[in-house]
Amino acid sequence: MKLQINGDFREFNGPLTLSALVEILGLKPDRVAVELNRSIVARENWPETDLREGDRLEMVQFVGGGSQGTSGLPPRDSGLKLLPARWRTSTGPR
Repeated sequence: MKLQINGDFREFNGPLTLSALVEILGLKPDRVAVELNRSIVARENWPETDLREGDRLEMVQFVGGGSQGTSGLPPRDSGLKLLPARWRTSTGPR
């Protein structure tokens, strides 16, 4: 299954839920926000959120503290990027 994550296309074996994707990417669920096809998905809904071919995800990992030179982000090749705060909720447009 091909997914677009933060603008980059990645291939995964399907079927796949959002919680499984977060685990595969090695992210800490309590420090990640996910937008699926332009709607934020609440963390409690990740286990039953099935991903489909061509889905577009924007994922942000929150970090705090750390020491100089240590960002706490996944390696550069993880496909994740920090994004500006432009989230929209699933309750409708801004």
